[in-house]
Amino acid sequence: MARLMMRPPSHAVWVDVTVGLTAGLVATLVTNLAQRPLRWTTPERVDRHEKRVRPGASSSLVAAQKLCAAMDVDPTPRRHEISGKAIHLATGMGWGPVYGLLRRYAGLRPFTAALTCGTAMSLILDEYLVPTLGLSAPNHHYPTFTRIRGLAAHLVYGSAVAIVAEGLGRSLERSPAYGARHQQSPVQGAGG
Repeated sequence: MARLMMRPPSHAVWVDVTVGLTAGLVATLVTNLAQRPLRWTTPERVDRHEKRVRPGASSSLVAAQKLCAAMDVDPTPRRHEISGKAIHLATGMGWGPVYGLLRRYAGLRPFTAALTCGTAMSLILDEYLVPTLGLSAPNHHYPTFTRIRGLAAHLVYGSAVAIVAEGLGRSLERSPAYGARHQQSPVQGAGG
């Protein structure tokens, strides 16, 4: 019977979630900065094509507009702008713990977890959910360049979330509250 029962994790799950949310927020802000140079590399014809097919300035803004309409809230441009930014940040924050799951439970190394996290975010959100929910035009309406640029931005996100999560994780391991629960006995560490 004891074999069938799972042992509780040797760490506090809330620490992983908090680290992931924090790393997700920072990674979202870093990705926002990285999108500027990625945008500069966009050929003018691609930029014109994107503006012609997309339903709004950004998928987050379209989501904010749809949310305000569903909640019967006065649709002011300022409300849409604030709501759109909140949706964008919340999505990035919410995806941050995925990196921790990949590291802790899938056993991936930081580089592999970063690539997997960013690629999965791009495929699941940009390539599936966003167009399915009508927050962007269908994928086949966008040039290949647009989709590659989106993947590159999400790889930046994955890298940034990895750097922040690894840094926070290491700093927490050195703190008295975290380290006392996780230190290995010298006898156990020596193979005993």
